[in-house]
Amino acid sequence: MVKHIVLFKLKNNSKEHCEFVRDMILSLKEKIEEIKEYEVGINFSKEQRAYDLALISSFEDEEALKRYAKHPLHLRVVEYLKSKESLTKVVDYFV
Repeated sequence: MVKHIVLFKLKNNSKEHCEFVRDMILSLKEKIEEIKEYEVGINFSKEQRAYDLALISSFEDEEALKRYAKHPLHLRVVEYLKSKESLTKVVDYFV
């Protein structure tokens, strides 16, 4: 099993936009078969170092994660976030 964690820092981090991005990311869960577990949370911390959203996901193996990363629906989300000047940090590890 592989865990894939992504932190998102959004240029527009209004509540409405964070909810929109969360829902857009979560919509992939039912559409991409490689996803085993998928959770997105909106940050409530007011700390300067805090990011706006976190994605915690699981995949069967590294190959499944690679297929997910190249999936057209996932790439649409990535492009949207890039167009909004979002920053991301990622951690992938074996469980």
